[in-house]
Amino acid sequence: MRKYLQIVDRHKASLGTRFVNNLIDTIILMIIHIILGILSTIIYNLTFNNFFFFFNNGGFIWDVFVGAVVAVIYFFLWEYYTDGKTPGKYVTGTKVISIDGMRPTSKQYLSRSLYRVIPFEAFTFFGSEGWHDGMTDTRVINYKNYETERQTKSEIDNIGVKEIA
Repeated sequence: MRKYLQIVDRHKASLGTRFVNNLIDTIILMIIHIILGILSTIIYNLTFNNFFFFFNNGGFIWDVFVGAVVAVIYFFLWEYYTDGKTPGKYVTGTKVISIDGMRPTSKQYLSRSLYRVIPFEAFTFFGSEGWHDGMTDTRVINYKNYETERQTKSEIDNIGVKEIA
C-alpha cells in the first residue's frame, strides 16, 4: 500500500485542464493514425503485400484495435520517457505523479495507458477521478504549484538547521 500524500490531491489538475490535455493528445493521435494510413497505402502500392491493404481496410473492429494499440504505446512512451508528461501535459503545465509523491513505476504508466482504452472510460471522470488515475494510484497535478508548496515545506522544515558550506 502506497503512502497517500494530501499535497498531491491539493494540486490535482482541474477537469478543464484534463480536458485540454486529452484534446491535444487526441489531435496528435489522429495525426499519427493519418500518417500510418498513408504509410500503409504507400507500402501496399509498392509491395502489394496484403497485410498493408488489410491494415488500411480492415473494417471497424480492426480500426478500433489498431487505435487502441497505438494509443497505449503513445501514452506509455510519452509518460514513461518524459517523466509523466504527454504533449498535452506540457502545454498545460501538468504531469503524472504517484499518490506518494514519487515518480510512477513503469507498471503504473503501462496500467494507466491500458485503462485509457476501455470504452467509455472518459465518463469515469464524472466521479472523483478517472479509472486510469484511481486504479493505478496516480494523479495528474499542476506541477509548478506542487513544487512550490513542496519547496516551501522543505524550507520550513529546515529552519534552524545549520548549513555546512
